[in-house]
Amino acid sequence: MQPYPNHWEADVVLTDGGTAHIRPITPDDGDLLRAFHARLSPETIYYRFFAPYPRLSDRDVKRFTHVDYDERVGLIATISGVMVAVVRYDKIGEDEAEVAFLVEDAHQGRGLASVLLEHIGAAARERGVRRFIADVLPENRRMINVFREAGYTAQQTFDEGVIRLTLDLEPTDHSEEVMRAREQRAESRSIARLLFPESVAVIGASRTAHTVGQTALRNLLAGDFQGPVYPVHPEARAVAGVRAYPSVLDIPDPVDLAVVAVRADMVGDVVRECARKGVHGLVVVTSGFGEVGPEGKARQDDLVTTARAEGMRVVGPNGLGVANTDPAVSLNATLSPYVPPRGPIGFFSQSGALGRAILQRVSERGIGLSTFVSAGNRADVSGNDLIQYWQEDPATEVVLQYLESLGNPRKFTRLARRLAQHKPVVAVRSGGSSGVPTGHAAGALSLPDYAVTSLFEQAGVVRVDDITQMFDVAQLFAYQPLPAGPRVAILGNSDSLGLLVKDACVREGLKPHDPVDLGPKATAEDFDQALSKALADDAVHAVIVVFIPALTPISDDVAAVMRSKAATSGKPILTTYLGHQGLPEELRQVNEKGETARGSVPSYLAPEDAVRALAHATRYALWRERDPGRHPELADVDGARARAVIDRALERGGAEAARPVWFTSEPVHGEESAVPPETARELLSCYGIDVWPDVPVFDADGAVAAAEELGYPVVVKANAPDLRLRAGGTGIRADLRTPDDVRGAFTALHGRLGDEAMLVVQRMVVPGVPTVVRAGDNPSFGAVVGFGLADVTAELLDDRAFRLAPLTHADASDLVHAVRAAPLLFGLPAGATTLAEQPNVEALEELLVRVSRLADAFPEIGHMDLDPVTVNAEGAHVLGARVWLREAPDIRPDSGPRRLRGVAF
Repeated sequence: MQPYPNHWEADVVLTDGGTAHIRPITPDDGDLLRAFHARLSPETIYYRFFAPYPRLSDRDVKRFTHVDYDERVGLIATISGVMVAVVRYDKIGEDEAEVAFLVEDAHQGRGLASVLLEHIGAAARERGVRRFIADVLPENRRMINVFREAGYTAQQTFDEGVIRLTLDLEPTDHSEEVMRAREQRAESRSIARLLFPESVAVIGASRTAHTVGQTALRNLLAGDFQGPVYPVHPEARAVAGVRAYPSVLDIPDPVDLAVVAVRADMVGDVVRECARKGVHGLVVVTSGFGEVGPEGKARQDDLVTTARAEGMRVVGPNGLGVANTDPAVSLNATLSPYVPPRGPIGFFSQSGALGRAILQRVSERGIGLSTFVSAGNRADVSGNDLIQYWQEDPATEVVLQYLESLGNPRKFTRLARRLAQHKPVVAVRSGGSSGVPTGHAAGALSLPDYAVTSLFEQAGVVRVDDITQMFDVAQLFAYQPLPAGPRVAILGNSDSLGLLVKDACVREGLKPHDPVDLGPKATAEDFDQALSKALADDAVHAVIVVFIPALTPISDDVAAVMRSKAATSGKPILTTYLGHQGLPEELRQVNEKGETARGSVPSYLAPEDAVRALAHATRYALWRERDPGRHPELADVDGARARAVIDRALERGGAEAARPVWFTSEPVHGEESAVPPETARELLSCYGIDVWPDVPVFDADGAVAAAEELGYPVVVKANAPDLRLRAGGTGIRADLRTPDDVRGAFTALHGRLGDEAMLVVQRMVVPGVPTVVRAGDNPSFGAVVGFGLADVTAELLDDRAFRLAPLTHADASDLVHAVRAAPLLFGLPAGATTLAEQPNVEALEELLVRVSRLADAFPEIGHMDLDPVTVNAEGAHVLGARVWLREAPDIRPDSGPRRLRGVAF
């Protein structure tokens, strides 16, 4: 059995975009360590050992490679199987350890020390270490900066010529921010190396027409790539008129990017040759990998593992390729001959099959792209990596993504939320109305479809139904300003089309003004005056122009008017213009480079299409302007006690119980089991959530005794997983004020439900609005909180809402308001006469925040069910609670130190 946890191994991206593998050191690493030490400069050795140390003795090697992975832990970084860095800690106290690094001279400055500190720090925390002590020579400024810039709380002392640094390993907001910033820069640069190669080799270039290899080569050449292109063919002297080489190793000059188009069973050997050549990245367009079954999946995992170990990133396999329209590169390393013009849109497509059609559609609409990546099976490079790149890319102003699944959904929502604060992110849903994708990971988006949309919107992502709608929205985002609000002016030369636009605006939640009908004989001057008046009106945030062919040929003049107004207006202008779709020439602004520029007016085939696009843009603009809220400080939170409760419960195990299907239609992370009620109460109390006590009863006398103990009025109810725990349900008798009432209620329920139904007595809460709060782990989004009212009507109408955990105070308020029955929480309950009797919604929102914080903190919590939660003037009262636990995965995909997505995801 492996003596250390699996998650202590990781592939990481370095600051220059290369990759390395991190793993614990083992007794078998003696030769690697000796060779590593022999390559170190005398200065580096002196900085580490404070003395000359030209060679390691056998005793040294044994001491460094034989660790217990508890009191003493060592991690190494390898590239191409060669050790390039090492870090270790040795405990010197109960929660304190000394830490030291060594990085090979040739690899210093690549961020190895920083990423190793993150990983050794995480391992140390798991082993109970809370502080690191590091002794550093004053002249070793590089290592001092590694510790100072790690983001941890640090103290420094100076004694006998040595600086002693003390690092508190408890994660802080600052340390998290530092780690995420480094991750963003490193992953961005790794993608830039793929998109800005100085030379490209096509391995598998063919002389046979219409083959993958020949297509890839001809598209590169036709795209006017600005660097050398090297065909690789085992026999041919030339392919497509370009000199060919038998293997990539025979190419005399450096190769930055390799397009791999050989058979799937040959790819492994090609990857190893590329590693020996020093290739930076691979675009694997070959199929026959994870999409064909277990054998292909094993081949795919080997491809990624080998490439990362050799310092390379992989696009694909089974993808269309990559393109970069920057004139300094002009890269078309795809299987599509359609390369859109230069523009401000970055496009990621998971589907290789759709990629060619997508690029053709973009070209037909006249929309420009900055970069395009079709990742196919997404074995390594994913949409998350591209988000990191586009965050920094000044040439990309809008991001489009076609997604069939989310490989690391928690990371996706985090990155998308950050990017969407500055650039619109538009995603095509996949899988139809059920929200379950049909692509690479069926079941990944297994929330109800409207819930998936709401979670995307919470992260700032504009989710659309299909590719056509994606381009409808993209052309508005790319070439027009964002609307400042929902008020829309409508004008045109068709009264009927104007009314269609108004009706569509109302359906989409916009606020249209009455249409201005200029009449069928309207001239360009009439359009000019109407547009000027609408744009000058402070009560107008956007203008939709409808134009149909007139009897006189004035269409070009009208187009010139719209183009002129759009060039100077800070408000978006959209049109349905002569049946054009996209950016027709008449409505384009062109910059000095001849490229379509901001101010171009998007045209739509139907008025409804224009309105739908504008509604998406309006909701996104309002999302950007809203206060995202804060994570409030919570009193009475004891995370350590919660951890102890969960660990005890998992050790004891529990009776398996059915789980409410609110969050997923698929099993998650193995089996779950319900914990005893007292354990659920104790766990919830650790986060300041009090569950009203109830007393199990087995006969009428016991019920009366319990009522006397709790105090009247009380309720008698069935406390069984398959029966409602709700006021007004069939398994409850409420407002019992005398012993006779209690006896009668117990006898009636027991007689109807039998001995199998556990009956309990609980003190009756002051009547209010019964609600349900649920939280659980969804495979697509991580911890999710659900809310709804606790009645049959709400269930039948599926009136529930969802948000990502942890909730800010603004998220909690949005969640409450999102259900259609929310007005019941903001009015006066039946019989109430004063505002003092209005339900305390603030208490409900605080409860939602606490539940979300608990669910997010402990992945062992598969599901929580607070049912019912009665909200009255006094607060939000939890009357019933159930909790399901499961063994947590070794590592949460977006927690802990930086790492690349594992091949198993």
